[in-house]
Amino acid sequence: MDQTEPAKAARKRRKMQRVTMTDVAKHADVSPSTVSLYLRKPEAVSERIGQRVEHAIAELGYVPNYVAGGLAAAGSRVVSVIVPSLRNAFFSDTVTELEKLLAESRLQTLVGHTEYSATQEEALVRAALSWAPAAVVLTGTAHTQATRDLLRRNGTPVVEMWELTDDPIDQAVGFSHEDVGRRIARHFIGKGYESAAFLGARMGDDKRAADRARGFEAEMRAYGVPVQVVEDHAPASTGSAARLLDNLDSPVRAVACSNDTVALGVLFEAQRRGIAVPGELAIAGFGDLEFSAQSVPPLTTVRPSASEIAARVADCIRARDPLTATSGAGEGPRVFDTGFTFVPRESG
Repeated sequence: MDQTEPAKAARKRRKMQRVTMTDVAKHADVSPSTVSLYLRKPEAVSERIGQRVEHAIAELGYVPNYVAGGLAAAGSRVVSVIVPSLRNAFFSDTVTELEKLLAESRLQTLVGHTEYSATQEEALVRAALSWAPAAVVLTGTAHTQATRDLLRRNGTPVVEMWELTDDPIDQAVGFSHEDVGRRIARHFIGKGYESAAFLGARMGDDKRAADRARGFEAEMRAYGVPVQVVEDHAPASTGSAARLLDNLDSPVRAVACSNDTVALGVLFEAQRRGIAVPGELAIAGFGDLEFSAQSVPPLTTVRPSASEIAARVADCIRARDPLTATSGAGEGPRVFDTGFTFVPRESG
């Protein structure tokens, strides 16, 4: 046997072994505690030393283990963000902005999506907590009781976003979806429309859309306007519009849709059927997506503030982060109402 083979095998094993903080310290000619301090609070290390540590990290390909080892006392620098779907522009825009804001505090995000399943959310929360995250961000306030109990017992900072509640797990950032429905209803009432409907997709899974429908229906009935609520059980799409319109008990003068995708589908279907918008049918959506102002006619809609929600969520997390919090910062309000903007356009 070639006498060099054992040496080669040993070198290969060493190469495959995880690079440690001690390795980085030796390479940079500093102590492991200095490396730990640099990773936790780089401004506390001189620029010269910091450059040496950064150079050693780059050369060795070091990846910090925030769950075990020298940084365990500081906790993980990862925030788990769980959303219903990344296909939905509301949530993807919020996640994108949140990632950017947290990165400024050296916090990284791990994103999971539930496809609107509370049991899948519970599984993702259990997985996230096993990595000792700096915080957990959930979408909405409807969770399994096991999820709520698990998070409250664990003590990890939790922010529920995109919705308000009187009983948050920890903190909540969002707005009232029932108020959104009521605001659209008041717009239609002010226009003098004498009959209306709320057309929604998958509202059994999407509590926020169901809340908008509830607010819309309640406000219409309060003013004596006949109102119908019609649901398509498939995910929101422009193709669901025909089914929604066909399931109306009687023709209506105005429709509010669970989101702008459904509203655009209704607009297309109305045009295909020769129904004038807004002359014969007024349409309103939710979301103010990019196409909403460009459709013909432009869609009346409601604009939630994804950037404001992301900023408030980031503030909540940083206020509880031991590396970024200031004295007393964690004692703020538990619920933040970001509000929304009604955007009247030509469709309704």
